[in-house]
Amino acid sequence: MVEARPNVHRRRFGSVMRSLRRTAGLSMEDAAKLLGIGKPALSKIENGKQRVSGLGLTAFFGVYGVESEEARKKVRAMAALSASGKRTNLLDEYHDAIQTDSFEDYLHLEGMATTADVFFTQLIPGLLQTKAYATSVVERGQMWASKREVDRFVDLRLARQAVLAREDPLKLWCVLDESALRRVVGSPEAMREQLEWLLKVPEEHQHVGIQVLPFEVGAHAGIDGAFQILGFEVGSPVAVVETKTTGLYLEEDVDLARYRAAFDDLRTRALDPQKTRRYIQNLIKDIKT
Repeated sequence: MVEARPNVHRRRFGSVMRSLRRTAGLSMEDAAKLLGIGKPALSKIENGKQRVSGLGLTAFFGVYGVESEEARKKVRAMAALSASGKRTNLLDEYHDAIQTDSFEDYLHLEGMATTADVFFTQLIPGLLQTKAYATSVVERGQMWASKREVDRFVDLRLARQAVLAREDPLKLWCVLDESALRRVVGSPEAMREQLEWLLKVPEEHQHVGIQVLPFEVGAHAGIDGAFQILGFEVGSPVAVVETKTTGLYLEEDVDLARYRAAFDDLRTRALDPQKTRRYIQNLIKDIKT
């Protein structure tokens, strides 16, 4: 076992190992004793600070009762990824457009996620933005030194949308506050194009759902701001809360339970997809160009 600085892959691997231990009904003390290692070493593994070799995983599988070869294969793959520090294709291609470690972490998570439950308040989320809309949003960010930097970040944002069209597509469910649809971003023509795209995406991708949360619901569970819940094939979900300068990644059970309850409440109170579609169609008619 080798000491390592945590990165997103190692944190995900640690989360999986913690989940396997809990599923086996073992405390950290009992698991460490059965594995023949100290509790501090096991704690480092579960916190992404210590790697585990392929041979070392065999002992964990035995103690935790992981008998499925498919499950073992997935855990081994995550262990290898955490050890290699492998970058996604997007990180390689657009490394010059990524300005923070936090956003790099987010790209890793988004690329690995199988589901995304998203609540946005002021803007359409990046995975659903058109180029004109995205360009207007990015330009207003006031953090770019040149038009080239703006264009590169917009290209990255659009490239991220490939997760919706890959062989095993990200299952995206998005609840949008009404303000996100009424706020005209860019020209009226650009906003019309954006709203029309929101109608088209669920038609082209059956794994994408969109709902509008109307003003008339009043105070609601997402009143404090936007958030996302990313789910993965292996390991526990992650709740993502973005601020102006960074992103918070919440993995504790108590945090996840609160955000899950909030999203479920928002989804219940929002217009269903068919009513949302009619709502957007009416907004398009009202746009004066």
